[in-house]
Amino acid sequence: MGIVETLRLKSMVLKDTFGLGMTHPKDNRTHLDAAIGWLKRAQDVTGNGGVAQTYLIRSRRWAPAYPETTGYIIPTFYRYAAIAGDEDARVRAKRMADWEIEIQHPTGGVLAGALGDSDRPTIFNTGQVIFGWARAFEEEGDERYREAAVKAANWLIEVMDADGCWRKFGSPMTGKHVNTYNTRTAWSLARVYNITGDRSYLNAAVRNAEWALTQRNAVGWLAQNCLQDSSQPFTHTIAYAMRGLLEIGEASGRSNLLAAAQTIGDAMIAALPANGKLPGRFDDGWHPTVGWSCLTGDCQLAINWGRLYQITGDKKYRDATSRILEFVKMTQHLTDHGADPASVGGIKGSHPVNGGYHPWQYPNWATKFYADALMMDDANRMEGREYVIVGRRNA
Repeated sequence: MGIVETLRLKSMVLKDTFGLGMTHPKDNRTHLDAAIGWLKRAQDVTGNGGVAQTYLIRSRRWAPAYPETTGYIIPTFYRYAAIAGDEDARVRAKRMADWEIEIQHPTGGVLAGALGDSDRPTIFNTGQVIFGWARAFEEEGDERYREAAVKAANWLIEVMDADGCWRKFGSPMTGKHVNTYNTRTAWSLARVYNITGDRSYLNAAVRNAEWALTQRNAVGWLAQNCLQDSSQPFTHTIAYAMRGLLEIGEASGRSNLLAAAQTIGDAMIAALPANGKLPGRFDDGWHPTVGWSCLTGDCQLAINWGRLYQITGDKKYRDATSRILEFVKMTQHLTDHGADPASVGGIKGSHPVNGGYHPWQYPNWATKFYADALMMDDANRMEGREYVIVGRRNA
C-alpha cells in the first residue's frame, strides 16, 4: 500500500473518530433517496440482477452479487416504489426476484456466501430470500414466486430438528451451525403461511422461536447469537433474533415471544446514549464491550423499536427509532465532496470505519436496513397506518 493510500485510510479513521466532516442530518426523505440510489448502483455493477454484497473501501471495488441480502432488499424496493412512486424500483425488485429463482439450489435452499463462494445451501440465507419471493408474489401475482418460496420453506422444515433448532447447513463462512438469530429465518416460514394459508409453516416458525427461548438467561440475553463470538454478540444479530421473536409472536398470538422481544428492545434502549451512538457488542449482562458502533445493528434496532411502537403504542420506542437514526444519518455521505463517490448514499459496516463489524466496507444490508428504518420512522411520526399493515409482511 502506497503512502497516499495509507494517509487516505488513516484520514478516514481520524475523521470518524473525531466527528470531522460528518453530515448534518436532513429530513428522512433526503437520506432515503440517497440510500436507494446507492442500492441501485450496487445492483447495476453486478450485471445480473443481484445486488453487490459490499463495497470494499481499501481496494475501491465491489464484491459479487449476494443472494441472501438481495432477497430481503426486494421488499425494501417494493416499499420505496409505493412511497415514492418509483416504477424503476419496482422493476428492479422483480429483476432481483427472477435472479433468485435462476440460482435457487435444487434442494430449494439458497446458496451460502456471495455468488461463486459456495455450491451448498444454508439455512439463514434461504430464509432471507423467502422474504423477497413472498413479497414479489404479493406484488406481481406470479405463481413462480410462491412456488420458489414454498420449495425453500419445505427444505427448511425438512432439515429442522424436532425441537425446532437448525443444527445442519449453517454458514460455511462462519463455521457455526447453531444460531439463535435463525428466529429471523423462522419468521420467513410465517410469511409462507401468509401466502399459502398452510398453518404447518407457522407452526414450524413457532417451534424454532420456542427453542430460542431455551437460550435465554435471567435478563433475556440470548446465547449462540453471534457470527463470531457468542459471548458478546453484535447488535446486528441481537436485532435479528429480536425481530424474529417479535414477528412470530405477533403472527401466532404468542405473548411469551413478544415479551422476550420486548425485553431485548428495552435493554437496548437502556444502553442507548443521548447522541444515539450505540456500542456494537453486548455481553450476557447487557453491558457494552466495545466503543465502536455497528451501523447495521443500529438500523435494525430502529426498525424493531418502530414495530414495538406499532404493537404497544409506547412512544419511547418511536422516540428511540428517531434518536438512533439521527446518529446514523450523520455517517451517510450525501455528496462526493471529500468522499469516495462509490460511498455516496451508503452506510458503513461500522463507525468508525475500522470498527469490528465489516470494517472498511459498505455492506449492502446496512443500507437496506437504513432505508427500511427511515420509512418506518416517517410512517410512525405521521401516525400513518400504511406501514403498520405492510410492515408485518416485510423483511
